[in-house]
Amino acid sequence: MRMTAAVMYQQGLPTPYAGSRPFRIEDVDLEGPGEGEVLVEVRAAGLCHSDLSQVAGLRRRTLPVVGGHEGAGIVREVGRGVGQVKPGDHVVMTVATGCGHCRPCTELRPALCDNVGASRAQGLLSNGARRLSREGQAVYHYSGVSSFAQYAVTVPSTLVKIDSSVPLDIAAMFGCAVVTGAGSVFNAAKVRPGHNVAVFGLGGVGLNAVMAAKLSGASEIIGIDIHESKFALAKALGCTRTFSALDPDLTATVKELTRGGVDFSFEISGVKPAMAAANAITRKGGEIICVGLGATNDLYQYAHAMLVAEEKAFRGSLMGSGVAERDIPQLLRFYRDGSMPVDRLKSGTMGFAQLNENLDLLAGGAVVRQILLPHG
Repeated sequence: MRMTAAVMYQQGLPTPYAGSRPFRIEDVDLEGPGEGEVLVEVRAAGLCHSDLSQVAGLRRRTLPVVGGHEGAGIVREVGRGVGQVKPGDHVVMTVATGCGHCRPCTELRPALCDNVGASRAQGLLSNGARRLSREGQAVYHYSGVSSFAQYAVTVPSTLVKIDSSVPLDIAAMFGCAVVTGAGSVFNAAKVRPGHNVAVFGLGGVGLNAVMAAKLSGASEIIGIDIHESKFALAKALGCTRTFSALDPDLTATVKELTRGGVDFSFEISGVKPAMAAANAITRKGGEIICVGLGATNDLYQYAHAMLVAEEKAFRGSLMGSGVAERDIPQLLRFYRDGSMPVDRLKSGTMGFAQLNENLDLLAGGAVVRQILLPHG
């Protein structure tokens, strides 16, 4: 079929993106679905800081590629052998899944899947197939999802069936922002009542970490960001206190407030100053949960003797360190009972024509989560 999609041909174009236009809105051809594949009508896709990283070229991709890695839609057709979903099912699209057979998958760590990761790095679906093209030339899949399009062919493991009563523009955020932020609290840190936590970066992922920390019973939930305009929402969602990341007294203030430092620091941005600050405000024996991704080859420094002497730990958390098929339905229950008002993170919607301009809004910190509506 022929459909409209946002295609990236080059990484590292200059800002503002409204001028350089890293995404070209074009008609592309979509095959399938083949055996073991699913055709999804994409109804909503979230614009994430990971998309900014790809546009900036911090992590290389096989090009040209149809963008988008979190989304929600309706199953329209299934290939032979697919029994997990059927036409008409509402689904969340997520990259937080694996093959189910390799060692990480059997250890319930599918985000670390050896097999899926290799295929996605080549711009292919996890089964090794490619279903996108334009004028006879290859176009590749972004993380096996490619939700910046009207339709997507993917494999069932990237889809989580949801109740049709959940608005799809809200459901889209559960594919990455919600599962990543909340999962880092529930699965990686396992925050318990009485713990003190700090969250560096109060965007879509960070605010989900805040809501999860509140649900976990954390005593102090300290939100830290360079944009103080986000503080009101952060407090409404669960932060007990907020501080500017630019405050020169941040470390001293937090350590005094928490009698030695927080139990867990969640570093969402992936930038070096924030990592240093997260380390500084974490107590002896505490953990820094590293959620944000920097450039592929970036090196971060720490004082090794102090790490040993204070028995701190740096822990990576990819896509929430959990199991999407288990976690997303539970997180949706939290949304539906009002415990996690994810809808408050939605900054607005856009069509394809506004996609590049809204990259600039995201880069400037003016928004939390913008939602692309591929069908207008």
